[in-house]
Amino acid sequence: MSTPNKGSPAVQRLRLRTKLREYRTLARMTQRQVAERMEWSPSKLLRIEAGEVGISINDLRPLLALYGVDEARFEELLNLARGSRKMPFTEYRDIYDKDFLSFLAMESSALVTRSFQPLAMPGLLQTEEYATAIIRAYTPAHFSEQQHQRMLEARMLRQEALDRDHAEAFFILDESVIRRQVGGSGVMRAQLRRLAELAAHPRRNIMIFPFSRGAHAASQGPFTLFEFEENMPPFVYLENLRGTATVSTATAHFVSYLELFWALEEQAIKGDQVPRVLLRIADHLETEPHDLRIDPPADD
Repeated sequence: MSTPNKGSPAVQRLRLRTKLREYRTLARMTQRQVAERMEWSPSKLLRIEAGEVGISINDLRPLLALYGVDEARFEELLNLARGSRKMPFTEYRDIYDKDFLSFLAMESSALVTRSFQPLAMPGLLQTEEYATAIIRAYTPAHFSEQQHQRMLEARMLRQEALDRDHAEAFFILDESVIRRQVGGSGVMRAQLRRLAELAAHPRRNIMIFPFSRGAHAASQGPFTLFEFEENMPPFVYLENLRGTATVSTATAHFVSYLELFWALEEQAIKGDQVPRVLLRIADHLETEPHDLRIDPPADD
């Protein structure tokens, strides 16, 4: 596999953190032992190995020496440290937590993205009007108008990830995603028509999991899988109803979700059928409502 996103700060930080953990393990040192030898707080090394913060050149040189790394490898690792300093979306750390910022960094750098969404349109596919409605519905009541606007700005910037020539994306949407009229019928109609346009792109594979398929294992919540260049671990990103996330690099964990995604894919509506389905629903949003009808109470 080629490595066209080698210069991505997110990928370089992922590679660096992986290498540093590998070298520490080979040196048979615990995080506490390293922190003591480097005269750091334990949290500093934890954050570096988690990819939450970068590492300065002045800190990296003695760390590599402590691990007994051959000096011939120094320059490669120093270049990774230099290239990973400016992570994407860090200017939004006032509105997003570290897990979601990590998600955004991976999203902007992954070679392959696979996402299953049971409730809402993926952020990468949302129109500005749909995104505005979702942000207002999902954020706490105390969020200011300025915070809403910054979240909208970040969401629109995220969509540049779809414009990368080398990246592929696969989305499976539960039918409820395309049926729920987020923002009203006009907003939803525009969203579905935009989705139909995106579905025609050869590297944006949009699929629909229909109601008729019944219950399935992914009903518990959304998940996203990221794959990177060779020698980079894949990632699984999970969300729950409280908005928190779990990010895992465990190979077995990734494989189980990848197999789940493939199972959903086998039963999903895909290919040329998708734009036709989306446009048909968009055209009939008002003439064929799907809301439950509740009869008025009977007169006594």
